[in-house]
Amino acid sequence: MKDILQIIALLLGFLACGSAVLSLHNHSWKVSTDDDSVIITTSIFENLWMSCAADSTSNFNCWNFPSMLALPGYIQACRGLMITSIVLGTFGLVATLVGMQCSKIGGENYVTKDRIAGAGGVFFILQGLCTMIAVSWYAFNITQEFFDPLFLGIKYEIGEGLYIGWSSATIALCGGSCLLCSCGLRSPEDKKSHLKKFSSYSYQPQSSHTVQTVSATSNIPSSQYGLNAYV
Repeated sequence: MKDILQIIALLLGFLACGSAVLSLHNHSWKVSTDDDSVIITTSIFENLWMSCAADSTSNFNCWNFPSMLALPGYIQACRGLMITSIVLGTFGLVATLVGMQCSKIGGENYVTKDRIAGAGGVFFILQGLCTMIAVSWYAFNITQEFFDPLFLGIKYEIGEGLYIGWSSATIALCGGSCLLCSCGLRSPEDKKSHLKKFSSYSYQPQSSHTVQTVSATSNIPSSQYGLNAYV
């Protein structure tokens, strides 16, 4: 059961990292809305790095944001959170590969491997939280501008990049939870070694004490006892 949970966690970690990278490179984090528009000639879609415009013939042009310091603060924060998420996911994959019971990487010290696997689960959970905060924060700003009647700029709707990000965060949280749950389970090898240690600890002191007592009493000569000892 422990090996199965760790394998599932590793697969979920791979999916979470891959989908986080896919979400970061997706162009459609937000798409211009068609609401209250009679004639639509172009559609605009943006992500954390660039803005693109597509016409009715499906031709589109993209341009990168000119300056990072000129961007709104939440976009800069979302960039940092997504990059941190991918880095944490990579650390989680490495720690999971080393800490798996069925892996020969890192030796056969299963206590240490459990701790490394637990660290991998923490990395996955942190990855999921970073991704969830980034995409939710970005989506909050989209909806806030959309429902603001005083906002005079272009209004946007939630794009597919955010949905990929939410899926990545959910998968990462599930993978980290599976990995942490597996650390609390004992493998059959651990149970056998624990029983051997317990049995040797329980019986060895008693036998040595008995031997010492018998040997000590056997060395006392009978002449040392008085007559009162036999009454």
